[in-house]
Amino acid sequence: MIQYNYTMKFRFLLAYIFTILIVFGLMLPFRTFAVSESSVSVSLAPENPAPGEDTTITLSSYGSNLDSVSISWFLNGKKVSSGIGEKSFSTKAPAPGLVATVRAVISLPDGVIEKNVTIRPSVMVLLWQANDSYVPPFYRGKAMPTSGSDIKVVAMPEIRNKSAAVSSKNMTYAWQRNYNNDVGGSGYGKNFFIYSNDYLENSDNIGVTASTVDGQFSSTASISVGPSQPQILFYKYDSGMGTLWEQALEDGHKIQGDEVVIAEPYFISPKEIQSPSLLWSWFINDSQIEILSFRKNTVPLRVENGISGESKLRLQVENKDQILETASKEISIEF
Repeated sequence: MIQYNYTMKFRFLLAYIFTILIVFGLMLPFRTFAVSESSVSVSLAPENPAPGEDTTITLSSYGSNLDSVSISWFLNGKKVSSGIGEKSFSTKAPAPGLVATVRAVISLPDGVIEKNVTIRPSVMVLLWQANDSYVPPFYRGKAMPTSGSDIKVVAMPEIRNKSAAVSSKNMTYAWQRNYNNDVGGSGYGKNFFIYSNDYLENSDNIGVTASTVDGQFSSTASISVGPSQPQILFYKYDSGMGTLWEQALEDGHKIQGDEVVIAEPYFISPKEIQSPSLLWSWFINDSQIEILSFRKNTVPLRVENGISGESKLRLQVENKDQILETASKEISIEF
């Protein structure tokens, strides 16, 4: 009798466990799991669009197949697109000072999630100048850098918070040179970047991201600056009118009597051309001549009466502190 009671209890326990397993197994496929928003990522390209620039928002997921689910896109609260596998949406960035809100609704098998992106347009202009490049007075062009020149790049971001413009002095700047972060040149209020041109590089890519202190607004821009080769031009110097800038002297320049030729070494450094760093070497028919005047960029020429012919006038300028910075010029002189 005791054996019978134990047997009945054991059979009842097995039946109970079996029933629970059946019920649990039948319900398991219908369980609802919580959907994680982190399983879907969103990217914006470009990250800091300019006003009116084409902008694309793209969805990606490591755990869900977005190609087989319905995705709806909303722009500023209005539904503008919907379809199976529509993982990207393109629009134009709004005008300066305005904000566009894009919302993506993704209908996954395990639930619905939403991803939101705010587009804040920004504008940034980068200006550069060669700090130690020589150009003559009244030159209307830009002083170009040469190998080893010091170059200054200035960032001029235009970021508007609602209707008010954010001062460029109240931003944080992250500078890059050739895609490498420059920690020393970056920081709060550092809207300019100074560097020396590399002898081994054809150009330098300078990039910067300007951000508001709270990180809500930012703007990115980059610029490539390449070196130029210094070049010398000869001009006639007139004692009454000064340098005659209208026309540079060319081969076959004819002189009569006494004449002074002045040389202008465009883009040589340092910009103070009377600096001892610059070595001036004048030649007539390959014979070097000595210039006694303080102004090493001028040479007096004299033609003897009754003598005619042709000579070669050549000048070589080199910076003894910058071995790759040299310039030369040669023209023929008729007399």
